[in-house]
Amino acid sequence: MSQEELFHLLQQVQQGTVSPEQAITQLKIAPFQNLGFARVDTHRSIRQGVPEVIYGAGKTTEQIAGILEAMAGSSNVLITRVSREKLDGLSSRFPVERHDEANLAIVYPKAISNPVGHIVVVSGGTSDMAVAEEAALTAQALGNRVSRIYDAGVAGLHRLLATLDTLTKARVIIAVAGMEGALPSVVGGLVSCPVIAVPTSVGYGASFGGVTALLAMLNSCASGISVVNIDNGFGAGYQASLINHIGEEK
Repeated sequence: MSQEELFHLLQQVQQGTVSPEQAITQLKIAPFQNLGFARVDTHRSIRQGVPEVIYGAGKTTEQIAGILEAMAGSSNVLITRVSREKLDGLSSRFPVERHDEANLAIVYPKAISNPVGHIVVVSGGTSDMAVAEEAALTAQALGNRVSRIYDAGVAGLHRLLATLDTLTKARVIIAVAGMEGALPSVVGGLVSCPVIAVPTSVGYGASFGGVTALLAMLNSCASGISVVNIDNGFGAGYQASLINHIGEEK
């Protein structure tokens, strides 16, 4: 929707020929920008409160740049699974907050003045940190207060128990683990909030690239655990944000 079309719609609301409810419906279903290689959903933030997220893998630097140009005016646009080489090309053209350790970037960054609630991201081992950081950074960009507890896996349970005070104050916990994937079950037995389990592809041969951890988490005996896909830190951070914002004033 162009500025002229938006202005005309607002005039109609002012004149009473279009109701506010009808205008909201038009804004929700109307606009995307067709770039040929992508149809950029420019009003996703109106429908969902969050701009479209760009999945960087499989896209060229120029394709990502074209999408970002179409999203000018948005803030805290996430690019996930983006290589350092692509970020090098984008950083000279856009305001970019880089997080190379998570293969993630935030474009048109804007500070969150009053982050809400409390999400805790806990990882089993240091090798899980890339996925854990993807989850933590996603949640932060969406306006949540986030705490990190890394390398607290079940091989040394005392490390996790030492953080119990932080865990019990969380509204949502994201538990990230590879190998046998036991961490979410242990965390789920200690806390009263929802736990989002993230299996990672970390592990030796019989971990089957994270399938072992995925199945362990799906079969957890602890209640209140949901599971996202292997290495899907972004999905966990987004879901945790939705839960954490329930009850917050809009």
